Amino acid sequence: MLDLSAGRDRELLEYDLNAEMFEEFQLKVYNIVPVRKAYLLSTDKGDKVLKKVNYTIGEFNYIISAINYIKKNFDRIVDFAKTKDNKEYYIKNGELYCIMDMIDGRECEFSNPVDVSIASQGLSKLHKASEGFRTELPTKNNCGTFIESFMRKKDEMLFFKKISNLYEVKTEFDNIFIKNADYYINKIDESLERLKLSQYYKLCSEEDKIVLCHHDLAHHNIIINNEEAYFIDFDYSIVDLRVHDLCNFISKAVKNFDYDISKAVLILDNYCKETSLKKNELEVLYALLSFPNDFYTITRDYYSRRKDWGEKTFFNRLNNKISVEESRVEFLDEFKNNFL
Repeated sequence: MLDLSAGRDRELLEYDLNAEMFEEFQLKVYNIVPVRKAYLLSTDKGDKVLKKVNYTIGEFNYIISAINYIKKNFDRIVDFAKTKDNKEYYIKNGELYCIMDMIDGRECEFSNPVDVSIASQGLSKLHKASEGFRTELPTKNNCGTFIESFMRKKDEMLFFKKISNLYEVKTEFDNIFIKNADYYINKIDESLERLKLSQYYKLCSEEDKIVLCHHDLAHHNIIINNEEAYFIDFDYSIVDLRVHDLCNFISKAVKNFDYDISKAVLILDNYCKETSLKKNELEVLYALLSFPNDFYTITRDYYSRRKDWGEKTFFNRLNNKISVEESRVEFLDEFKNNFL
């Protein structure tokens, strides 16, 4: 068998690549190439993507149900291969694998306004097609949980501040975190207040405002082909208000471009070509955007050891988040002036 170990990361090395699995999916595999955290397969039925799933069968079936529901009205999303037993997954040594069709096209470029426009219109259609989809899985039903979530994250920040102050020998990360913690905790309070003053809970009771949120709208999960957007990798998808997904998309699109308000305007203008957003939705979106998520996330990852990064990497990333705060605040002011 071809040795594919060179250059692969730790997750790819855990894959159990075997002929039996490919036979179950009724595929003849000619070549296997590692791509990010998956494998690209060249087969007799076209190019495919092999992925090891790191969640339960129940959560996987939720994704399949959501995709099948959406495909009734929107087909520009991923397709799964089926086994001889008509299942979308294969289990080997307790590990769950799936194989998906490779979608032709190129990754969306957030620097390209045409791509952002296409992606925004596609996202609106995706949301529209998912209206009415619901789940009983508590981990996938996020609607109505933001206020509680923001309060919990504030408590975490207070805890991190407390333990970092207790360290006799502080790292560079500790020192810069302690210096900035109160400022960002105050920003969380401001986000909470905005959310509480909004019609958040009322929106959570309106069926047409609740959709399947992709929840990971990174540029590589949006494929552009023939001036249309295709969406892949629904691993993190949840049922929630559509403005949650818009917050996710806008945040990813602007943060590497000095929080350029024109990108948010472009996204919302194109999203609203397919549907309309009410003022109370925009107020909730503003509250969500104002939450200092990047600072919270890097702090959480550092103190809970969620990432296997070195001290230098953590310190540099924290510094980068803090260095753009002035631009982030200016962006929020401009968003308020443009939309509220």
